[in-house]
Amino acid sequence: MQKPSEDDLMKCLKDMVSLPDQLPVYIIIDALDECPDSSGMPSPREQVLDLLKELVELSLPNLYLCVTSRPEIGIRSALEPLTPRRVSLHDQSGQKKSIINYITSVVYSDARMWRWRDEDKRLVIETLSERADGM
Repeated sequence: MQKPSEDDLMKCLKDMVSLPDQLPVYIIIDALDECPDSSGMPSPREQVLDLLKELVELSLPNLYLCVTSRPEIGIRSALEPLTPRRVSLHDQSGQKKSIINYITSVVYSDARMWRWRDEDKRLVIETLSERADGM
């Protein structure tokens, strides 16, 4: 048995979502920014962005795409022309508060940090929260 090529798999996906009377299809791609962007021509990230463009260009009424990512320039420039709808949570106060709450809970619940001085715990929380960059 031979493994299908990436092109064969992409064609199969496009054929499946293009079937007549297709029920809604939801494709969710989380953390696109974590997809490698350094090796290969095109890189794995470029391949995913190309696939997304091809899927959008099919203009299928029952195909719904949701892509999450940090707002990196290359990703934004590829995706913004594809959709009129964009939601950014990157600089939202609720997002920042959730990050601070998570870091605080880890610092104060991890047994390895119980002996740390309070000022060291505060420094860790402040530093990680500032540098989290929405993550």
